[in-house]
Amino acid sequence: MSSTNWSLFALVLHLIVALVASVLIAANRRPTSAIAWILAITFLPVIGAVVFLFIGVGKLPHHRRVRQMEVSELILSNSETIAQRVSPQSPDWLASAVRLNLNLGALPMVTGSSAQLIEDYEGSFAAMAADIDAATEYVRVEFYLLVLDDTTKPVFDALTRAHQRGVKVHVLFDYLTCHNYPRQRQTQQALAKMGVQWRPMLPLRPWLGQWQRPDMRNHRKVVIVDGRVGYCGSQNLIDSSYLRRKNRRRGLHWTELMIRLEGPAVAELDAVFVTDWFSETDELLPVDLRSWPEPSPAAVGAADEAAIPVDVQVVPSGPTFDNDNNLKLFVLMMQNARQRISVTSPYFVPDDSTLTALVTAASRGVEVELFVSAIGDQSLVHHAQRSYYEELLRAGVAVYLYRAPTVLHSKHFTIDDEVAVVGTSNMDIRSFSLNMEVSVLLRGREFNAELRKVEDHYRANSVRLGLDEWLRRPLRDKVLDNLARLTSALM
Repeated sequence: MSSTNWSLFALVLHLIVALVASVLIAANRRPTSAIAWILAITFLPVIGAVVFLFIGVGKLPHHRRVRQMEVSELILSNSETIAQRVSPQSPDWLASAVRLNLNLGALPMVTGSSAQLIEDYEGSFAAMAADIDAATEYVRVEFYLLVLDDTTKPVFDALTRAHQRGVKVHVLFDYLTCHNYPRQRQTQQALAKMGVQWRPMLPLRPWLGQWQRPDMRNHRKVVIVDGRVGYCGSQNLIDSSYLRRKNRRRGLHWTELMIRLEGPAVAELDAVFVTDWFSETDELLPVDLRSWPEPSPAAVGAADEAAIPVDVQVVPSGPTFDNDNNLKLFVLMMQNARQRISVTSPYFVPDDSTLTALVTAASRGVEVELFVSAIGDQSLVHHAQRSYYEELLRAGVAVYLYRAPTVLHSKHFTIDDEVAVVGTSNMDIRSFSLNMEVSVLLRGREFNAELRKVEDHYRANSVRLGLDEWLRRPLRDKVLDNLARLTSALM
């Protein structure tokens, strides 16, 4: 066969591969994601195809999704006696949001809980340790990143003491993420020495039959003590430098936001942990949404003084569900805002619906503000995030860049004066579709007022980005931003 024929054959074969890939990739996938993958495979056929087969196809294993359905059905049956409680003074749209969350995540909104915001990084660990020291029955700990270091040692010491006095201790951490950080061997050795029950989440050990898409991770951060006290938020169990040498050289440190809950909402956080433990071990731990213990007098006194009454609904999300639970909730809330939307997200790479909701809200007169870090710890994501600033600024969204060397890692947003979400979910496509997350929907004017103070603190420590200034940034940065944006759709 002549070289001309070989070239023609290769061209035809390439076109056939591109056509077949287009049909297969487009099935049940967002158009932007499908187009990005098709372009990658068309222009980089070998590399694009390999990467697609590695992270572009598949879901979590079938048995994991089945277990999620089993636990969701169990939770719904246990919570049949709990009415959907939406206070009469709530915004008129909140009832529909609560119904949406119940249908997607199986957990109702409950009254009678209290919440406390914790901004202090090490103070958060101190509060957890104090509550663990007051435990009499069980402690359940789940973190995306869990490392024993000088900063987290008080929590590990408290877990050791709890186990020694007969308290049942269960610990979960994300397998792949923890292996990417220092001191993982020492951490697992410490857990084994304690004698507590622990498991890595979503392990990648094909020789043991444990394999799934490696980019699907469990990003939740939850602590439950006796079903009485619960913690949730953005903070991982690790030093604020994340122990990376490059972070320490740059002087980087993370700022976070956690909430401490008491009341019936804690049982909902407990249900999330129980689901994850069941998925990893086949052991179904007890959880009862119909009752909850009274506050222990041995609990942290200072925390009780700062607690604020709230209505709460816990919203789990991730690839074990058929829907993007957190995405649907966030967009619904933004669409119903009337006065103000304040979003804090360390990784802001929105899908089309989120971006449209924010831009539309600003265009209809809602005060919209976004708090992000001026610097990023993940270069590709940071440049992709920057590519959205121009559209936001042109729509009238106020973009605040939190000053270096702090990485603003908090994940929360407020709607008007009464409704807020605090949790583990970033405002990005990964958190919407690939990561297992947990968000806490809270209703209460006093709580929102406290969260506004946190936002005021961010604003005071940020630089507001101007459109003219942004358009004058170097050409090199514009090119990097726009190229990075193309990768955000590769899911």
